[in-house]
Amino acid sequence: MSDPWEYSLYIPCDPRAVTVCRRTLRLILTLHGLIHLVDTAELLASELVSNAVLHTKGPACLRLRFRDGVLQIGAWDADPEPPEPPGRLEEPADAESGRGMALVRACSDLWHWQPLSRMGHRGKLVWCELNAA
Repeated sequence: MSDPWEYSLYIPCDPRAVTVCRRTLRLILTLHGLIHLVDTAELLASELVSNAVLHTKGPACLRLRFRDGVLQIGAWDADPEPPEPPGRLEEPADAESGRGMALVRACSDLWHWQPLSRMGHRGKLVWCELNAA
């Protein structure tokens, strides 16, 4: 079992930040020997970060944590309101909202959210977990 680690990447409220987060996550997981998690982790991080930058007006942050064989992927944003409840993946592709969190729910082992203040902003952290085993 490897030592625990954590990375945080603070990002502007800009849709281009999603790509930066995805590529940064891929590099981090590759360097830590977790390449088998990259595809799923990129999908999850993309959904979480997209929600953070598209539905809020303030700064955001991607947080990656690894401890006890579990990768936690989180996106913090400056909106303290809870995320939209997950929709169903069976909903039409042109559904207005909820499909991203439905993907997070379907592809992760666990997901949740919690209020969290950062950089002087009240906000929330929406996170999910992947077992590395």
